[in-house]
Amino acid sequence: MKFLISLILTALISFAACLYLPWWSIAVAAFVVAALIPQKPGKAFLSAFLALLLLWGGLSFWISNGNEHILAHKVSLLILKMDNPYLLILATGLVGALVAAFAALTGAYLRRSAA
Repeated sequence: MKFLISLILTALISFAACLYLPWWSIAVAAFVVAALIPQKPGKAFLSAFLALLLLWGGLSFWISNGNEHILAHKVSLLILKMDNPYLLILATGLVGALVAAFAALTGAYLRRSAA
């Protein structure tokens, strides 16, 4: 149950934070959630990873689908050297997921060392 609450709370706080703060505020949100909700470090890592993979992957797909992937086709040619907008969406989700997951891992270890 803590895993699901942590996943949802990380996604919601990250979404709200990114509306007003820079993109890296997802790390702060994941850190705070992992520091406040007691979980093992592996579960904290996984919950934050899944939360941001779903959030950023879903948001980038939704935004890209709104313009029929026109920009994603061009950016994927520049970054990935191939015309694959879905791989670019996956890469976007993975970047956010890794940033949040390592921040949550840090928060879980901080909670563990403080106890």
